[in-house]
Amino acid sequence: MTQWERLQQLDTVYSQRAFDLYNGDEFPMEVRHYLAHWIEGQDWERASRDSSQAAFLFQVLLENLDNQFSRFVQEKESFLLQRNFRRYKQNFQEYQEEPYTLATIIHWFLVKEKGILNDAELAQQVQTLQIQPAAMELESQRQVEKRLKDLKAKVEVMEHSIRCLEEQQDEFDFKYQTHLMDSCTEEEKKKQLEGLQKMLNALDNCRKNFLSDISAMLDASDVLHSALINEELVEWKQRQQKSCIGAPDDTSLEHLEKWFTQIIECMFQLQKFLQKLDELVGKMTYENDPIPVRKPPLNIRVDTLLTHLIKSSFVVETQPSMPQGRGLLVLRTNVQFSVKVRLLYKVPELNHVMKVTVSIDNATSQLKGFRKFNVLGTLSKALNMAESMNGGMVADFRHLTLKDQKVSGGGKGINDLSLSVTEELHRINFQTQFDCQGLSVPLETSSLPVVVISNSSQQQSAWASVLWFNMLCPDPKNIKFFETSPAATWLQFGEMLSWQFLSCGKRGLDNDQLETLAIKLFGKQPSYDNCKITWTKFSKENLPDTNFTLWVWLDGILNLVKLYLSDLWSDGSIMGFISKGKERLLLKKKQNGTFLLRFSESIKDGGITFSWVQYANDATPSVQTVKPFTITDLKQIALPDILCNFRIMVAENIPVNPLCYLYPNTPKDQAFGKYYSEKTGEENPYLKYLKTKLVFVSKENGCSGIREGPESDLCTQDRDPPSFFDAGDDDDDVLLKVSKKSPMFSVSTIDADLLSSILDSDGESTVPHAFPPTSPRISPSCLQQSFPESAEYNLEEALSTDNDVNYTLQEFLNGINLHILQEEPDGFILDPGFQDLGNPNIPLTP
Repeated sequence: MTQWERLQQLDTVYSQRAFDLYNGDEFPMEVRHYLAHWIEGQDWERASRDSSQAAFLFQVLLENLDNQFSRFVQEKESFLLQRNFRRYKQNFQEYQEEPYTLATIIHWFLVKEKGILNDAELAQQVQTLQIQPAAMELESQRQVEKRLKDLKAKVEVMEHSIRCLEEQQDEFDFKYQTHLMDSCTEEEKKKQLEGLQKMLNALDNCRKNFLSDISAMLDASDVLHSALINEELVEWKQRQQKSCIGAPDDTSLEHLEKWFTQIIECMFQLQKFLQKLDELVGKMTYENDPIPVRKPPLNIRVDTLLTHLIKSSFVVETQPSMPQGRGLLVLRTNVQFSVKVRLLYKVPELNHVMKVTVSIDNATSQLKGFRKFNVLGTLSKALNMAESMNGGMVADFRHLTLKDQKVSGGGKGINDLSLSVTEELHRINFQTQFDCQGLSVPLETSSLPVVVISNSSQQQSAWASVLWFNMLCPDPKNIKFFETSPAATWLQFGEMLSWQFLSCGKRGLDNDQLETLAIKLFGKQPSYDNCKITWTKFSKENLPDTNFTLWVWLDGILNLVKLYLSDLWSDGSIMGFISKGKERLLLKKKQNGTFLLRFSESIKDGGITFSWVQYANDATPSVQTVKPFTITDLKQIALPDILCNFRIMVAENIPVNPLCYLYPNTPKDQAFGKYYSEKTGEENPYLKYLKTKLVFVSKENGCSGIREGPESDLCTQDRDPPSFFDAGDDDDDVLLKVSKKSPMFSVSTIDADLLSSILDSDGESTVPHAFPPTSPRISPSCLQQSFPESAEYNLEEALSTDNDVNYTLQEFLNGINLHILQEEPDGFILDPGFQDLGNPNIPLTP
């Protein structure tokens, strides 16, 4: 089956992507359809690099078009196809001098088709994986439920059997005592003895059968015990560990509590049956009685099972966390934290009886150089059924505090493993004593390893350690994990990152976003399954040409999403991670005013920017990018309001909002209208800052905004084939510049009448396989030479409260204007509204 045939069999969502791909005229869908077998049999990638191969394929393509045209001529109903194929051949002949360009275009379309197929296949695999674990989980639960039901039924049967056994023994004892006291003939005594012997034989068989039934029940209990402790409980702990770093896993304990309670009660019943056998033996025994021989091993098995079950049932239900902390398992000295433990054996008679005590670092106390802490607060609490929603046995510690333990000799010193503070792992320990129904068992459990910090500035590094440990380490007791921390596979790492975004913004990362990050880290690869990232590369080494690490960059974006972009991220409005080259490929295929939102790659603490496509009068598309908005900016005004009121100055100083459609084709107001601020006029707290505006306008570059040019040209999609995007795209950036401060302080972003933007390239490369330098692109000469050396100083001086604003600003603008007039006509255009700024009676708007 050809790739083209596979595309046609996809679900509507993915088949629509294929139709959208062929929405232009660079490579017509009809040609792709009728020449599918031949097209897919050629090496277009080689032809894009080899001129002779490209020329050969070009000639064969024209011949195939002629052959297909001849077939249509013979078919009367194919009149339109005849006309179309004649036109397609004429269009392709434009590549006569550069056939490798056409080869590049065809190769690009085939690659995009393959990407659509891969996405569809991956989506199917994800759906299968989502269904399969759920089905497996339900099946395992059904198996546990069935075994428990069978075990309880057997206990009920055995309860009846032990009563029958007791009655049978009482009957034998009565007749035997009667026989001893009866004065009858020898013949009658002989018959009585024969009857008593039969009764004793039957009693012996019943005792043996009962002991065999107990042994069989213990065998079944072993299987159930193994399923509960080695499978269900282990899986729950793994889910809890992953949920601590954002995985959307179910960590409810209701099923486990019910199962542990039922099997432990069955074990106590078996223990009572064995004790009953002791009573029966005490009343009557005989030669070769099976109970004294076979019962002790059964007692040991029951006690062992009970002990193991009860010990395993003591768990940490909620891992340690601070109320205002970064996440679970990061604790700060002298700041209260909470943690909750639970006994999965629900036994009302022990309510308020079992006292749980808390301590820290039993395991690390022997490690040289590791910090030591004291736990302060209420260190002992009883398991209390009133502290849980379903009446479970819970001890909820809510006001614990860690305090540095003073160590003689001073200082932390060098620890055995030479770990940083945020790589030290500590565990909170809990102890209690179980005493019930003659069984006494000491219980102990521990939290997952926690990272203890002493300053809030360490939270970011501490959370990185928590992420890395819980992503990779299956052994919660391994406090030396960071001594030789393993590398993470891309699948593990990508999944963990997706959980972070899911936690912050209720939506994880999709395949395209993950692929973009993978390319940044590893370069373009056929597959990233074998790619790995080390702990050092994640959290210690700075990204190329930056002064921050991969985790710092990602964490800044996560914080931005959590604080200000959660709703937009959740509803899918933010594309987020996309290379600059791919961004332009996508936008240049769309109608005028289509824009997308992506995260900045060059801002340490997180930034978001948007880019849009606009068409010149000759229908040439260009992509513009605004300078990224940071937390500082979004703290003042919401991103939807920025998008709503964003303006650029076009010809004749007309303010125009160039943002019309959120990619791929959603009208802007439909996508963001529900988030717009409803405050207007005097109610809007920002309007008081908009009485004076300073606007720099881009040079004339042929982009006249959405109001100019033929409508058909402005809405045409797929104008540029992808091969032309590799070079020269830097000139597409709008060259609007002001001071280096935040755009929120330099321009108005919410005035409906006049709003300008600070546009910037974000310093990001179109090459996807490397992180870009942080320095911005060098501006054209008109930006570098049009301003006097003291322009920025004069601007700041002009805006100072100590000066006459109108006078100094007019003087500054005159200086700028003087230099601008020396440029060519396509340089900066100064807003004429500023020429009269010295007169307060003249409005600022043009």
